[in-house]
Amino acid sequence: MNQANLIILVLFYSRHGATRKLAELIAQGVESVPGCDARLRTVPAVSTVTEATEPDVPAEGAPYVELDDLAECAGLAVGSPTRFGNMASAMKYFWDGTAAQWLSGALAGKPACVFTSTGSLHGGQESTLLSMMIPLFHHGLMVLGLPYTNPELMTTSSGGTPYGASHWSGLDGKKTITEDEKRLAIALGRRLAETAVKLRAVA
Repeated sequence: MNQANLIILVLFYSRHGATRKLAELIAQGVESVPGCDARLRTVPAVSTVTEATEPDVPAEGAPYVELDDLAECAGLAVGSPTRFGNMASAMKYFWDGTAAQWLSGALAGKPACVFTSTGSLHGGQESTLLSMMIPLFHHGLMVLGLPYTNPELMTTSSGGTPYGASHWSGLDGKKTITEDEKRLAIALGRRLAETAVKLRAVA
């Protein structure tokens, strides 16, 4: 039976580009799996000035996410830079607006994973990844991590955790993604897509 490819939503917020680069690597891993397409989406920034608004379409890069993207995806990767050991307010604001999807169970049973970048090496990568999992659990998503069958988890001296992909971007956000970080991000995207394919096969 000929079916359309599965859509894997790679949803991220990136201020200086480091988290976006991780998102692109995860998308690369997703698209290495036959029958899967990555859909890169971002969220608008949140302003402390209440009358300030973002344009309806970003000037560049990935389009803003729409709630329909959640309904249409077969899997979901969520990424945010670290803000004091937590996800950025822009990503939190997006999830705060998904009550209708929570009530309807639109995401229940779908696989998901998380990723982050930090300015300092011990700047809260793991706590940020764990905090991003919380709304995903409430939505009924099945959250995946990275198993230690990925040898880079034992050799990395920067980012990369069993809770999800990560990157140490430096205080200026310009540190290059290491080979270990790159391989782990691609592996996470591949694992997410492979899980979505397996779940679709038994649905």
